[in-house]
Amino acid sequence: MHDELIAQAQAWLTEDPDPDTRAELARLIEARDHAELAARFGGTLQFGTAGLRGELGAGPLRMNRTVVIRAAAGLAAYLKKQGHDNGLVVIGYDARYKSRDFALDTAAVMTGAGLRAAILPRPLPTPVLAFAIRHLGAVAGVEVTASHNPPRDNGYKVYLGDGSQIVPPADVDIAAEIAAVPSLTAVPRPTEGWDTLDDSVLDAYLARTDAVLAEGSPRTARTVYTAMHGVGKDVLLAAFARAGFPEPVLVTEQADPDPDFPTVAFPNPEEPGAMDLAFAKGREASPDLIIANDPDADRCAVAVPDGGDWRMLRGDEVGALLAAHLVRRGATGTFAESIVSSSLLGRIAEKAGLRHVETLTGFKWIARAEGLRYGYEEALGYCVDPDGVRDKDGITAALLVTELASQLKEEGRTLLDLLDDLAVEHGLHATDQLSVRVEDLSLIAAAMTRLREQPPTELAGLPITRTEDLTQGSETLPPTDGLRYTLEGARVIVRPSGTEPKLKCYLEVVVPVAERAGLPEARAKATDVLESIKRDLSAVAGI
Repeated sequence: MHDELIAQAQAWLTEDPDPDTRAELARLIEARDHAELAARFGGTLQFGTAGLRGELGAGPLRMNRTVVIRAAAGLAAYLKKQGHDNGLVVIGYDARYKSRDFALDTAAVMTGAGLRAAILPRPLPTPVLAFAIRHLGAVAGVEVTASHNPPRDNGYKVYLGDGSQIVPPADVDIAAEIAAVPSLTAVPRPTEGWDTLDDSVLDAYLARTDAVLAEGSPRTARTVYTAMHGVGKDVLLAAFARAGFPEPVLVTEQADPDPDFPTVAFPNPEEPGAMDLAFAKGREASPDLIIANDPDADRCAVAVPDGGDWRMLRGDEVGALLAAHLVRRGATGTFAESIVSSSLLGRIAEKAGLRHVETLTGFKWIARAEGLRYGYEEALGYCVDPDGVRDKDGITAALLVTELASQLKEEGRTLLDLLDDLAVEHGLHATDQLSVRVEDLSLIAAAMTRLREQPPTELAGLPITRTEDLTQGSETLPPTDGLRYTLEGARVIVRPSGTEPKLKCYLEVVVPVAERAGLPEARAKATDVLESIKRDLSAVAGI
């Protein structure tokens, strides 16, 4: 077994084009570090609907140039089988380690396969790539990013010509083409022949951002902004300047790209501690709201003053606020959300006479809703301009929420006041999440098996009136690994994360409220029920 591992590693070493990972692998072979070699060669990184994502390093279970070249060759073969022989593939990348290398390798492979390739001019937000696909009439797009994953990770996200991320069966078909790549020597990789785009695509994206705002709307809200060490700053500042908003005050320690993400444990605004520097800047600058992007700027987090300090709004709260704002502005079309997001969006859409659609988790599904006008998911993702960007976009979402804050400011009100209005009108929709990060992925599978074999009959003393195994699919949803429980006045969904080693449980409690005076009591009740559900769910799932 050990000899086989060493042989596998040596075979990989002979093909590896990257001096960094070659040196790393040579050291492991020389040290005969069988445990580490097994961790890298015990399988292959699976290409799925999130594309590829994993830790940087040598070997088939890591993100590296060899894995990326194979993935690009598989994608090229797939596109040619779809009849896109001379099609354009546009490639974007973030500021993580190896991102530019992976983008250049992809451009070389596409060019060598007879396709046309174009790379964005520098590290830019993911939504700029999603925009560029439609704007340039590309047949596909690739974004090299690990979004808000830890510093040691990178990823490879694939879009097709409609500008949205791949869904089955495209992922399976591309994976089959990747598996069919015999060796790297069989993949032509010229050293030139692709285009490096100038700023005209970015300018066109920025011109498009103006369209998300209402003509003549107030632009007075003052903001503090953090890019979370990612690529959002320059594009967001340009968009805010074009719109005529006050220039955001920057969290300078996190303003510029840094692949080490030195000030945060995880570069995700949802993670504990990630917003501490932004809150400190908020106390100093006293703005109307704090805005954060994740490192590739496709997500947008919002915090507001609350009782003398700052409170981060949940994704569901921002999702409802933006929906209410668009309804007030007379938006028409479909309002879509993932099944794990708050049912409040459905109430808002129903009252406005608008179509409401629930999809599986992920913008690859939300973006495909027919007649989409607005889509969101609770993980801080919002699509407010689907004709421009068929994906979540943290830049345009930031513009829209700042417009809403400006409008409310002119009325002497705040985002929290509008949330109170929505609670009185539709019931208090309180959401929370129980999220368990694991080192051993088998723990997640074991928890799902336990819940299926010994299903709970009640949580927090509330009887479960309906249990759905989402692997069965339905008339409106394709199959996915998850469980949905409907309780009296509550809802719970349990699913493994698609991008991180986490088991995620999404909780919602709805408490009717007759008038504003009843809100504190309703909030206290909702908090108690959510905590009880979390406690009971942990016990029955064994987590």
